[in-house]
Amino acid sequence: MKRVDMNGGRLAKPWGTLIDRDRGVGFRFNGKEYSGFPGDTIASALAANGVKVLSRSFKYHRPRGIFSGRGWESSTLVQVGDEPNVPAERRGIAEGMEISTQNVIGFSALDLAASMGLFSKFLPVGFYYKAFYKPPGAWRIWAPLIRHFSGLGRVDPKTDHGQGVQGQGVQGPPEKQYLFCDVAVIGGGPAGLAAALSAAESGARVTLVDDNVRLGGAMNHIRNYARFDANGRRGSEEGLALSRQVMAHPLIRVLTDALCTGWFADHWLSLVRDGRLYKMRAGAVVTATGVQEQPLVFRNNDLPGVMLGSAAQRLLRLHGVRPGRKAVVIAAVSEGYGVALDLLEAGIEVVKVVDPREHPPDCPRRVAVRSAGVAVEDHTTVWEARRGWFRPRVVSARLARVQGPGVCAEPHETVACDLIAVSAGGQPEAGLLLMAGGRFRYDEASATLRITELPTGMFCAGGANGVHANGVHANGAHDLDAVLGDGRRAGLEAARTAGFRIEEIPTVLQDYRQEDSRGENHSYPWPVFPHAKGMEFVDFDEDVQVSDIRQAVLEGYEGMELLKRFTTAGMGPSQGRHSTQAALFLHAQATGTPLAASTPPTSRPPIGGEKFALLAGRSFEPVLKTPMHHRHLEAGARMMPAGQWLRPAYYGPPEAARARIEEEALGVRNQVGLIDVSTLGGLEIRGPDAPEFINRMYNTGHLKQQIGRGRYVLMTDMEGVVSDDGVACRLAEDHYYVTTTTTGSGGVFQGMLFHNAHWRLRVDISQVTHAWCAVNLAGPRSREVLQPLCDDVNLSSENLPYMGAVRGTVAGIRVLIMRVGFVGELGYELHAPWSSGEALWDRLIAAGEPFGIRPFGVEAQRMLRLEKGHIIIGQDTDGLTTPEEADLSWAVSARKPYFIGQRSQAIHAARGISRRLVGFSIEDADMNTKAPVPRECHLVLAGERIAGRVTSCCRSPTLGKVIGLAYVEPNQAAAGSKFEIKVDHGHRIWAQVVELPFYDPEGLRQRL
Repeated sequence: MKRVDMNGGRLAKPWGTLIDRDRGVGFRFNGKEYSGFPGDTIASALAANGVKVLSRSFKYHRPRGIFSGRGWESSTLVQVGDEPNVPAERRGIAEGMEISTQNVIGFSALDLAASMGLFSKFLPVGFYYKAFYKPPGAWRIWAPLIRHFSGLGRVDPKTDHGQGVQGQGVQGPPEKQYLFCDVAVIGGGPAGLAAALSAAESGARVTLVDDNVRLGGAMNHIRNYARFDANGRRGSEEGLALSRQVMAHPLIRVLTDALCTGWFADHWLSLVRDGRLYKMRAGAVVTATGVQEQPLVFRNNDLPGVMLGSAAQRLLRLHGVRPGRKAVVIAAVSEGYGVALDLLEAGIEVVKVVDPREHPPDCPRRVAVRSAGVAVEDHTTVWEARRGWFRPRVVSARLARVQGPGVCAEPHETVACDLIAVSAGGQPEAGLLLMAGGRFRYDEASATLRITELPTGMFCAGGANGVHANGVHANGAHDLDAVLGDGRRAGLEAARTAGFRIEEIPTVLQDYRQEDSRGENHSYPWPVFPHAKGMEFVDFDEDVQVSDIRQAVLEGYEGMELLKRFTTAGMGPSQGRHSTQAALFLHAQATGTPLAASTPPTSRPPIGGEKFALLAGRSFEPVLKTPMHHRHLEAGARMMPAGQWLRPAYYGPPEAARARIEEEALGVRNQVGLIDVSTLGGLEIRGPDAPEFINRMYNTGHLKQQIGRGRYVLMTDMEGVVSDDGVACRLAEDHYYVTTTTTGSGGVFQGMLFHNAHWRLRVDISQVTHAWCAVNLAGPRSREVLQPLCDDVNLSSENLPYMGAVRGTVAGIRVLIMRVGFVGELGYELHAPWSSGEALWDRLIAAGEPFGIRPFGVEAQRMLRLEKGHIIIGQDTDGLTTPEEADLSWAVSARKPYFIGQRSQAIHAARGISRRLVGFSIEDADMNTKAPVPRECHLVLAGERIAGRVTSCCRSPTLGKVIGLAYVEPNQAAAGSKFEIKVDHGHRIWAQVVELPFYDPEGLRQRL
């Protein structure tokens, strides 16, 4: 292995607080062998080995290297084995890791596609919207070429994702996990630590999330914290003490090296960590994400060797790596002098410090830099970074005097260097707040974005809130005190929002959020210096230049949201972290809009890298089992998913599936069968307004429903679309028991709560799906099986007619008996306490043995209900089906003053329908032929036009023919009409519309 040059790129201790120097880690980059240390990232290990070029840019294939040091931009995305787009500044190295440059044709140092830059004048902003579509047919030529050049990494469709992620120590495929907390704190810097502690001390359960491998934020690497402050405290030591308190607190869960990628409704946060997607629900959220250091925009500001000052400091302090040997530092804010001091302390020659401000204040750090003998040139900036002929990195910087906002004189000096460290201030890391609906506006006093509106339940602290730790204020208080105080305030406010009693919340002095005692802005007021020859990049991800922003405005894209999408500035991996500020300046200049009126565009999730493998990872949905689950397995059931439930599809071996399903169906028709229907949703509605509530929720009428009677219920949503059905039993004047479909119980329950929040009817709505189980005993001999088990119920038709309901005892178990006929036979649904389900099943099976009872599954049930013409919501309907289309108009009361979806149904009726659900049969495809049988979603044709689709179809063992349900055009819906169905392999067969139901049209069987 090639050894790390300890006297070259690597610094000795105490530099490199994250690395373990006791052992080496070997890896390969572009086929060459290198080594680093545990704790190194890919980027830091390569930098220690003198590798400057990590990647190539998206559009012009320009060489790119370390820039932010945090892995936010595309500049450091590399290929690791089969895994594309890995952020080299975030991924740790691992033994044997294979790494390669992305988006390159040839070699990383000599990319043949870099010639694209020569044609930049012919590739203006938005050119992709204006080209490639003409002449007609041109896209077939362009598409393969564009697909070859587009994207960054290589995707191998044969990759085995079950092996985990290389270098992350993750075994197996990506997983998902739920998390819950009272307060979520995003950001582990001083403000976040203080917020987490104050919330936890109030009794709240807190989850602290930080994207770094160690808590403390900037205190780990920024000189401002590492040095002693005016009060004699060392910021890094105070941060370490805070971190220990947080880690030890029993109510705080800490997730380091975790990226919060999105905020969704009701404080649902997505987190990515160690190949796992966490879905966290919080009562309140504190964003203590700090500030993102901003670049200066000048010619060739993207070359390897140009990096943010904080990136240079991270390399020095965290990884012990020299970012260069001869440096030019741009100190547009005082933090830049701290960067220069760090470089000097590490033995790096600081050739010159340039400060673009006309009269920069003499802060202590500036004085220290001058005292060290470093030349400091005011009112000067880097006008252009220059590269060597055969070295794709910085070799010199051309300096020029600043004459005004964004205006420079001709360059007056060229300085040889291999590092340009840029410190131009920072902007709030505002992605989550913007995503949640927060509002920011540019503040000219501090030259930063300021919060003007916080979303409900979200709080902001520290640098993101404009409270910085830069020095000592005029009132004598140290800024670190202000940051900690602001964190404590936000944590207490979040805890109070989450429901905890907080007596008093301290306030943070307003002057902490303004200019500090030196009168210095927190960010440089005009960081953009356009160049006549271009190549001054606003957005590194998409290679967006100054001229692109200006041209977009000229073409009419004057709104920031439109400008973002047309230019793609802010739409790459960095999500505008480094481009939004410059884009705002250029937009304001081009449109003549005051900067004070400028607002950043909305962020969209994810705001960090989120792989498809995570989204498609292992399911974390719960699997629900009925009380009779093990009885089904003992009987040889083949289980199938039904929503979240497992239900028997049929009983018997898979090779005999069709025969067993038909036997089960015929057993119900001829004798008696038993099916587990515990998966049906159950709701109890109690209260004096229960009849009115049921009457509003469902299309059917219920004010005059008799006690002890059930009624089919149909539910539609506000758009008049069929959403659920079931049976409503009136058990008392003020008490209804309602069943729902298997997958609809949760939605129906939530819908009831939602609507009654507006109606305020006097009802109690209880979800009892998991309190009750149910079985359906069906068949002509079902009464003979059940009556001997009933101690106090007479099952005669006079006492318990069709759709009757009565409470009683069956085999010693208290049940609700509902006489229903979903399968078209005499049948009884028995609803019993959940804990009694298995006992009820056993006793019914034992009682039915003399009558030939057998359990039947979902497949036989679906066949039986189809013979009876009963529909299944979600199978025979879709998200647009109205009752009239599904032939359910009979279930819609015409006399009710109001029900949900009533007005929408009237609008649909006035417009007329374009399809109707009908029954059909195929006479020539009898049970003994091999003629193709239509399947669900096979197309119904009217000539060559698609007229509808098949929703249900089977070979009926009872009727001896193929029957089904399908949507057809209204002119095809009359009984006797014929229509064509396109089945497998493109074959077409004819079907005939028949009246429903197919079986027992008079309903005599279910009324025995």
